[in-house]
Amino acid sequence: MALLKFFKKKKREKKKETEKPKEKVEEKVIEKPSVPVQPQRTRKKETGVAPLVLKSAHITEKATDLARKNQYVFKVSSTSSKQEIKKAVEEVYGVNISKVRLIKVKRKQRRLGRTFGWRKGYKKAIVILKKGQKIEILPR
Repeated sequence: MALLKFFKKKKREKKKETEKPKEKVEEKVIEKPSVPVQPQRTRKKETGVAPLVLKSAHITEKATDLARKNQYVFKVSSTSSKQEIKKAVEEVYGVNISKVRLIKVKRKQRRLGRTFGWRKGYKKAIVILKKGQKIEILPR
């Protein structure tokens, strides 16, 4: 039976009223300096537009042929503009861009047996770099 007593809740003891409260310790007051001290400002990390705009590099035979002509193809978000795409590519790859061309690929209906479905549409951007610059999309 001694084991069962171990699992029972213990009763809390009440404080006796005869005990004296502890004496309060006086706190020292430190005078503030006459020159106001400004708190240090923490800089917010500036997140660029690149993660929101660029989805991935579009790698196909045609895209690799264009890469030889200093033109690179990227899949981008469907709401992005040419200026946003230009900023994003310059931010990620550190290159200068002369021109951006956009292509909207429409969604297409596909069929598998009796079931019909849709292939997703997307937007792709062809980015033309200034002469003498390169982007390493696929590491060798």
